[in-house]
This record gives sequence, C-alpha cells and structure tokens, in this order.
Amino acid sequence: QVQLVESGGGSVQAGGSLRLSCAASGGGYTAYCMGWFRQAPGNEREGVAAIVTGGYYTNYADSVKGRFTISQDIRNYTVYLQMNGLKPEDSAMYYCAGSVSNVGCRSLTRTDFRYWGQGIKVTVSS
Repeated sequence: QVQLVESGGGSVQAGGSLRLSCAASGGGYTAYCMGWFRQAPGNEREGVAAIVTGGYYTNYADSVKGRFTISQDIRNYTVYLQMNGLKPEDSAMYYCAGSVSNVGCRSLTRTDFRYWGQGIKVTVSS
C-alpha cells in the first residue's frame, strides 16, 4: 500500500517561507512523477509543481513561478516544496501526489495522479 505523508505546513505572515515535505512509503512503488497540489475552500484542486524522478524536468503553475521550488531526495523517497514570498492567496490545503507516468508532470492535472497524501494546511496572513 503506497502512502504519501506531508509535513511542514503551518501559519506564516505574507512574505515568509515554508518548506513542505512528502515522504513516500510502501513497497513496489516507483513514482515517475511527484507533484504538489493545493485546494482552497470553495476552489478546485490545482496543480502547483511537479518533478520527474531524477529531477531533470520540473513544472510549475504560473502563479508560483519564481517563488516555489520543488526538489527531491531519491534515497529517502522524499519530495520537497520550498515556498518563498508567500502571499495570502497561497493559503490552502496542500497535497502531495504521485504518478506512474510523466503525463502528470507535464499536465499538472489532478486526474493524471494516482496516489495522494492526506493534505496539510498552509495559512498565510496579511
């Protein structure tokens, strides 16, 4: 059973930084693509960033380009999302997701990801 567990969320003032982590466990699973999504109350879940295993390809939503950075530690099966210059509109539940193909990394579309974490809350105050 594949499990994705997020950590590192919390509350921060506008302009601050947070780093989210996603630890993957469960035998027999190799993620070709790992991503971060977020969902604010009343909104659809949207793709934020994704990375192909090996790190040679990353993709970002326009709203976070230049502020967020996705990275991974392959040996520890962990993916990170460094969030700098946070804005109140970044407040949301953030979800880690895994895909068995590279399609999700290019599309940043929810339906292209098979595995999901439980989510972690990020609140940015003005």
